[in-house]
Amino acid sequence: MTAKYRQVKHEILSWIHSSKLLPGSQLPSENEISEQYKVSRQTVRQAIGELVQEGWLFRIQGKGTFVVNEPGVKVDNNSTQTIGVITTYISDYIFPLIVQGIESELRSRGYRLVLSSTDNDRNKERECLEMMLDQSLSGVIMEPTKSGERNPNLSYFLTLENRRIPYVMLNAAYEEMNSPCLRVDDELGGFLAAEHLISLGHRRLAGFFKTDDMQGIRRMKGFIGAHHKYNVSLSPSSVFTYTTEEKNDTPIQQAKTLLSQSVEDRPTGWVTYNDQLAVTLLDTVRSSGLSVPHDLSIVGFDDSFLATATEVKLTTVSHPKQELGIRAAEWMIAMIEGKPELPEDNQMIYKPELIIRESTASPNE
Repeated sequence: MTAKYRQVKHEILSWIHSSKLLPGSQLPSENEISEQYKVSRQTVRQAIGELVQEGWLFRIQGKGTFVVNEPGVKVDNNSTQTIGVITTYISDYIFPLIVQGIESELRSRGYRLVLSSTDNDRNKERECLEMMLDQSLSGVIMEPTKSGERNPNLSYFLTLENRRIPYVMLNAAYEEMNSPCLRVDDELGGFLAAEHLISLGHRRLAGFFKTDDMQGIRRMKGFIGAHHKYNVSLSPSSVFTYTTEEKNDTPIQQAKTLLSQSVEDRPTGWVTYNDQLAVTLLDTVRSSGLSVPHDLSIVGFDDSFLATATEVKLTTVSHPKQELGIRAAEWMIAMIEGKPELPEDNQMIYKPELIIRESTASPNE
């Protein structure tokens, strides 16, 4: 069990990192903190004492305890600059290649990397940001958590800005922030996927999109846009959405609902949020006694290793992965060294390409 004084220390640090306590501002009294957290004054005094020693706070006799003017700026005997990297996931799907790109560029330029993961959870993102702000970092590269929803951790990003710690977003950015961001044109990717199926003669399409991040929202927008351009009707009951928490169950149930329809009614082509979902739904299709692409065409997204790991090789949309990581590291180093060459809108958007393999064909009449 964590010692009580460490819990209090963590809470005070959280106030500083979230800008609830600004540089130069005064802490509540020891009595007030003691009453708030139901601990002794000695416990509070021990927590504050460590924060003073670590350079976060300072005391003025007779006046109280204050936040230092530059919190987080601590003496570091190691001359190697450190970049924090926060990803939604670390060990699976496309993320290892993105991190590999970041690490290779940072290492070649004499920087080191501290890596953490949010598991696409807002609370874990807050913990990661607090951990990063607790270190002597030169910059942060991160993929935002649930970028399609309101950002409850905005105060931590404002703290980064107030401390002049540069940060770069990957794959998406929070809409309320003008963050430097490198991403794929997800809307174009969704459009290309639907356009491909339409060009093969499919007129009944279904789409599966995760909509708590901007990637899924934009891919869905492109999917719908292709129907508009080619004047193909889209059934309201054929666009399915789900959240991160639902990703292991809801899309499968949605697919089963479609597969239970008559041959005349069910869609003949599916566009999925990513390759990971496409592979999962391939198994669902097989379990129903149908085959891909004879009975149903499927398109994935990201051109991950999963696209060619299955018996049926997936038609998919490309994602730069390692190149994205390398360029993000280049941007970060340029910002740290005072040589930023960022676009006017702070964004680099990669144009995806359609990669045609075995999972799509003309509809079986």
